[in-house]
Amino acid sequence: MGREAKNLTITGHLGELRQRLIICLMTLVITTISSFLFVDKLRAIITRPAGDIQLIFLTPPEALMADLRLSVMFGLALAMPVLVYHLLAFLLPAFESYEKKIIIPAVLAVFVFFVLGVLFAYFVVFPFSVRFFLNFATDTLQPLFTISNYLSFAVNFIFAFGIVFQLPLLFLTLGQLNMVEAKLLRRYRKYALLAVLVIAAVLTPPDVFSQLMLGIPLYGLYELGILLVAFSQRGRKVADKSECFHFH
Repeated sequence: MGREAKNLTITGHLGELRQRLIICLMTLVITTISSFLFVDKLRAIITRPAGDIQLIFLTPPEALMADLRLSVMFGLALAMPVLVYHLLAFLLPAFESYEKKIIIPAVLAVFVFFVLGVLFAYFVVFPFSVRFFLNFATDTLQPLFTISNYLSFAVNFIFAFGIVFQLPLLFLTLGQLNMVEAKLLRRYRKYALLAVLVIAAVLTPPDVFSQLMLGIPLYGLYELGILLVAFSQRGRKVADKSECFHFH
């Protein structure tokens, strides 16, 4: 454990934890209430990728509950920097300085890649996906989306891409743990490319441009993962050689 953590008693830790939890809770309440005040604009943001589809609600409280859920989600997103800051501020004193140099960049990288995934899904993939499903409509089969179902679909879809964009970081972690090597990932390139082509063909309209807009970034994540693993392996080999040199 780090020196700072050793100098705090259990009572001190609990007091600090209580204070930080109160700050996080108050921040979340404020951001959620603020989001609810602009819920009409937030609803417009989340439905914009779907174009001009009409949303309905089937029960009296459904629209209100959907607005509350939307406000909580946006409130959580707005409060996330504060929540992460207080989590790190509470946990980091227990780590040594060299561990902090790893944890802080890792957290920042996860955040950046998640945001990139969310933006990519919102502006590129999700609109194509909604249009794809709407293509199943016929003269006798018309689409009617409830606000609750649409909200669940949109949030889960967009959140999933935030997770998918963690793929390069997952490869990097596995590489640092010696569980995967760059040459193995290179060997499976053709299978990764095939998987990307299938995903792009399913989720986008049947034109090459749309499929490339989705396929190129997804395959780029795989290649970025290979580069990160190779970089990690190269750095580890240099460190091992340095240790051997000092040992001799």
